[in-house]
Amino acid sequence: MSFQEKNIVASLSTFTLILGIYLVRVLQLVQTDSFNNANLFRLWGIIVVLAVAGTILLSILTQIAGGIVHKIRTNEDPHIEDVQDERDQMIELKGTRVAYTFSTIGVALSMLTFVFGQPPLVMFSALIFFGVLAQIVADIWRLNLYRKGF
Repeated sequence: MSFQEKNIVASLSTFTLILGIYLVRVLQLVQTDSFNNANLFRLWGIIVVLAVAGTILLSILTQIAGGIVHKIRTNEDPHIEDVQDERDQMIELKGTRVAYTFSTIGVALSMLTFVFGQPPLVMFSALIFFGVLAQIVADIWRLNLYRKGF
């Protein structure tokens, strides 16, 4: 697995976990009738901290674990190839395009909550949901492109 693929897998697993935590917590807030500004803003802060810290820590741990496994298997010192060529840049751009597409669709769907008479808090919660979902879909797309050998 290349350096970029390892980072994509780390990002994918982090954001999948974050989306799961977010959905469970929002459902808990709705069920306990504590779906208000203070609780939701606190949840958003936790999500942002988890996204930043989780992505950084998991990327570092993934590279360390990959280096250890490589050393055990081949008895050679691992060399990290973090150079990005044109192929890597193209895959990154295609993943970004997918993320923007899903994010745009998510924003449009989130705006529809006003049409259905929901409060603005529901719209902002949907925006966060679709933003994280867009990142997950883009990571899956990038990983698929790497696996195809594009």
